Amino acid sequence: MKYRFIVISFLVLLLCSAAASAASISGNTVQAANPQVAAGLVYVSGYTITPNVFYPGETGTVTVQVSNAANVSVALSQPAFIEPHIQVVNQGSFVSATTIGPGATANFNIVIAVDGDTPDGTYLPLFTVTPTTFGATTVNSQIPLQVDSADVRASISLKPETFAINQTDTVNVSVTNPRLGDISDVLIVANGNGNDVSPSERFVGSLPAGTSVQVPFAITPHQQGDVTFNVSFRNGNNIHTTSIDLPLNIGQSLTASVPVINNIALAGTGNSFTMTGDVTNAGITDASGLVLYVGAPATPIQPYANYAVGALASDDFSSFTLTFTTNDLSAIPVTIQWKDAHGNTLTTTQTLDLRSLYSDTGTGSRSSGGASSGSFSGAGSAAGGAAATQYGGGPRGGVGGIFGGGRSGGGLSAFYPLIASGLIIIIAIILWMKRKWIIAKFRKQ
Repeated sequence: MKYRFIVISFLVLLLCSAAASAASISGNTVQAANPQVAAGLVYVSGYTITPNVFYPGETGTVTVQVSNAANVSVALSQPAFIEPHIQVVNQGSFVSATTIGPGATANFNIVIAVDGDTPDGTYLPLFTVTPTTFGATTVNSQIPLQVDSADVRASISLKPETFAINQTDTVNVSVTNPRLGDISDVLIVANGNGNDVSPSERFVGSLPAGTSVQVPFAITPHQQGDVTFNVSFRNGNNIHTTSIDLPLNIGQSLTASVPVINNIALAGTGNSFTMTGDVTNAGITDASGLVLYVGAPATPIQPYANYAVGALASDDFSSFTLTFTTNDLSAIPVTIQWKDAHGNTLTTTQTLDLRSLYSDTGTGSRSSGGASSGSFSGAGSAAGGAAATQYGGGPRGGVGGIFGGGRSGGGLSAFYPLIASGLIIIIAIILWMKRKWIIAKFRKQ
């Protein structure tokens, strides 16, 4: 569109020159018979506008290219840019005449200011410049200029429902350019107000008209508060800013890993114990580098002072074993430590009462999944307790429990009724199978 008027103007000038029969074409210039004809061969050959679309109240630059098609120099003066809603800021810069050589082009840089109450739309300011040659015609052309008051928008397009203290979550800042023209140097700077935001700023660069961009930030809250994202950009050389506040709703994270301990069993001798169980990730996201260990009043000992599970996916579980010493089983804290997707170290502690899983009168074990196996004594009781496993309703005692006369049915006497019942059943079966032979014997007698 902006070149159409240039072509038309040039054709009109050529026709005028031909009609005057006072000029002829030679090379890239037109041979002018006199100064008036030469002045008539000056025309507006192009223009550039910065910014390409103005906000109301903005300043900018209109550069008009004026070319001389004649074979002699032409002097020009008094350039003007005329439109009721536009003011020329540097009008005093054109007090002296500008001379354009044969076949050359001169640039007229006009600094303008658009009135603040200018309605949106396309305007056609008139550019004029006058040759100093007596009797020459003024050179003029209309230059389209757009005004658009639509502002760039910033919003939070992605965020969790709640933020957990010291846990990192990702939010997306959306920047949308609804304007008719491009913007440049888009920069987003975060103000955490006491909370960690990474990175602290992001440079987007140019944002074309009618497009948007999603910019991620990682937020680690340390307190209740807001995070402010300040967005700055340029429209031409004019700097504009907008901002968006993100309130941090502190609570339980809905997307975090949630390690849970269950299915615990305990075995031990004296004050040394072995705990086994499962740890399950009941959360939505995976946990990395997961490690379990006990705390006071328990003291971790080898071979399982701590237990490294490693990565634990959501809805998955892993078995673990911990060994420790303690004189008090009423409150054993088991700490689970892991890392989230951002590399933050997270911990949770479950305090367990293990008294119901162990007897105080000897060595043995119990499981949280069934009844106790009872206590054990004698030379084989340690092996029996350490090897205790769960069968049906509870764990079974070792060799020491069987031959040491343990409690709760721990000796061979517990099997006597079963043996007697089995013998009676066997005798009954034999008598049934030999019934004919027995009946025959009685008849003979």
